[in-house]
Amino acid sequence: MTTLPKRPRPRVLVAVGSLLTALAVALLPLPPGTPAAAADNTAEESAVTKSGPKGKYDDFSGLKVTVHQTKELRSQGVRVSWAGGAPTTPNGARGNYLQIMQCWGDDPDGPDRGQCVFGAGDVLPGYKANTRMLTANKDPEETQGDFVPFRPANGEHPTTTPFDTTYFGPLDTNEQNGSRTYANGTGEVQFEVQDGVQADHLGCGENTAPAGSTPTPRKCWLVVVPRGTHDTDGTVVDPDTASSTLSTSPLSATNWAQRMVFRLDFLPVDNFCPEGRSERPVTGSELAADAVNSWQPKLCATTDSMFSYDPDSEELARNGVSGTTSDTPLLGVTVDPVTQAEGQPDVVHAPLAVSGLAIGFFIDSTKTGVMREMKLTPRLVAKMLTHSYVWTVPWNKKQPEPEQVAGNPKSYFSDEEFKELNPQFADFAADTNASGQLSLMVPSGNSDTTRLLWNWLQSDKDARDFLSGKPDPWGMRVNSYFQGLDLAENTSISDYPKNDPTTAVALNAEDSTLEDKPTYGLTALDPYTEDLHDGAVRTRRGNNNNRIAWDGSLLNKNELLNSPSTNHTVMAVVDIASAQRYGLNIAALRNADGRFVKPTDDTLLNAVDAMKASPDNAKVLKPDPTLAKGQAYPLAAVTYAAASVNQSTGDRKAYADLIRYAAGAGQTPGSSAGELPYGYAPLPDGLRKQAKAAADDLERGQISDDPGTPNPDDPGGGGAGGLASGGDPGGNAGGTSSGTSAGGASTGGEDGGANPSPSVSDASTGNGSTTSSSGGQQNVASSGITPGEVLGIIRWVLLVVLFVGGAAGLAGPIMLRLAQRRTP
Repeated sequence: MTTLPKRPRPRVLVAVGSLLTALAVALLPLPPGTPAAAADNTAEESAVTKSGPKGKYDDFSGLKVTVHQTKELRSQGVRVSWAGGAPTTPNGARGNYLQIMQCWGDDPDGPDRGQCVFGAGDVLPGYKANTRMLTANKDPEETQGDFVPFRPANGEHPTTTPFDTTYFGPLDTNEQNGSRTYANGTGEVQFEVQDGVQADHLGCGENTAPAGSTPTPRKCWLVVVPRGTHDTDGTVVDPDTASSTLSTSPLSATNWAQRMVFRLDFLPVDNFCPEGRSERPVTGSELAADAVNSWQPKLCATTDSMFSYDPDSEELARNGVSGTTSDTPLLGVTVDPVTQAEGQPDVVHAPLAVSGLAIGFFIDSTKTGVMREMKLTPRLVAKMLTHSYVWTVPWNKKQPEPEQVAGNPKSYFSDEEFKELNPQFADFAADTNASGQLSLMVPSGNSDTTRLLWNWLQSDKDARDFLSGKPDPWGMRVNSYFQGLDLAENTSISDYPKNDPTTAVALNAEDSTLEDKPTYGLTALDPYTEDLHDGAVRTRRGNNNNRIAWDGSLLNKNELLNSPSTNHTVMAVVDIASAQRYGLNIAALRNADGRFVKPTDDTLLNAVDAMKASPDNAKVLKPDPTLAKGQAYPLAAVTYAAASVNQSTGDRKAYADLIRYAAGAGQTPGSSAGELPYGYAPLPDGLRKQAKAAADDLERGQISDDPGTPNPDDPGGGGAGGLASGGDPGGNAGGTSSGTSAGGASTGGEDGGANPSPSVSDASTGNGSTTSSSGGQQNVASSGITPGEVLGIIRWVLLVVLFVGGAAGLAGPIMLRLAQRRTP
């Protein structure tokens, strides 16, 4: 008999090593998946960086400015960052800052100064460099008259005075007249570019080609004028002297010679559809507006119809759907279902988009720069909505505090609850200069989404107690004018009341000799926004459009003016898509589990997965903040396309085609026409199937049993089924993973809250996308597998090979021993 050696054979060692290697491979984490920007990274691919000039008096050659998106633009926020600049002087930014403006101009070399939107912004005390006025005696290079008239692109007459607001004024200009450079030489702003729809005086994106030719969208320009510490005559600004400021316009010849010019290419804004197409109306929830507007060009190319979208109250949309006839076709977009009375024609409900509300903010100061992160509880938002802070109600500071808020904190910055959650805002509490814009802007009118926000507050015991009149742990009480509105219990409330009738003497009018001094009220201090989108635009501009200041030089002694602040302290209730579009910072909200969560693909879809069917219609998922636990965002909602079968055959087919596109290719995330804008999460497979079944029912004119119908007893109603399935060219979403992002907002982080790494509100990659050290990524609709999936497949194949090899290596010696034992 052969004696086996005492030590292991080499193949045994190899076998054991293979098994251990297989175990290690199985436990290794996969690298992060491709971020959302990879699906459509036009933003970063079109980024342009330019260096500054060596000026006549100041050397800007070390300054490098980057515009992070220059192509496929629409009205949106665009990140502009810079490095290598001299730090802005203190005392109101009197030197070393950038002035940024949007211009039109068909010359390939760039615009002239008469084509630029500038000179309508706020003029700070002693700060004279924000106008179109020219001071020839201060600029030896200047040859023009007293000011530079603005010449609009639409061919209308030029402006006639330096302060002519015919085309743009303080409330709608997008100029940035004093963008600060921080101590490290860097700076960053989100610039609001405007297309020809929002600003026809610029005409960006409008067709400039002759009739019958291929459409050519008008290009526009972003012009950056760096300002140093020298005026145009060589005078040096003294940063320590309040009266020493730059006193010449960036449009003055010497300053204009220092400009940096960036070409901007816009998406077409003209009618996409050939003439003669039937126009079919679509109306309803603003949550779906950006998505439908993005789909319209592709729908014109792939269907015989032209669809118009009119954002309006969901209730009005439901009423319109109920009254639809063959003579009045309509597709309504709603969050809550259409309630059908007995005998009324059937109504289909097709899932259209997943999005929700957000609280966007723009807050900065000369000390801390722009604030990126914020945490808000339901009770904090309840305090804001009820104007329970002293500085959020009309108040003349020469009078006692208004009785209804007496003893409360001046603003949320000095609220102990806010300070505990947001220590990074500590410096703001010490700021004695109230901006007058410390409220939470909200839209007027009624909406399902407004009810959703109130339901979020009502789902939280602390917020309910506060709204009912119970003080918070630090003694703050609700504004007494709001206490009797049943805000804590009325689950059907769908508007934002401003119930405080207080008035106060206008700013600067306290010492006037007028017998009847002008006053302002709550809606002048904190005006309603026109809609969610308008709230995002106002936040981006850092101005809530208040009218509380008096100017004794005006002929109309009762007219009140806007009173913007040096420090931006603006926040608003907005839709997530608009927040992404304009690059707003987004607050992390506390959900039912006590976690602070931002809206991302994952957190929105987690919320959808937790939703139950509406008691009024089993095919509609009802938003419910009480079910938003774990990493679920509390203000998520699904919008539904609702259409009556009581329409003509042609109308039913047209609306069915819209629904099919929306549920297919329309769910591919991106910023190009036809894609799903950032701020929406792609519909899960279950909801896509339901939408396509609803489209078939609509075209057929008869509702059938739908296997995708949510089960009212099953959380999620099957709506988020199929999240792990692969995508197809029709737009089916691929799998999701934790930490994904809707256009870049990151999740994760301490206590399940907002990740401290760059998020969408940081606008770190432009156009709302981001790259994050935490591996945040977006659920990207794809026609193939991602690199992460490929690596995952390779990992498991390797694991199997190593395991089988190791097992085989061990089996040999074992079988040999067994064979020897059985040998006689």
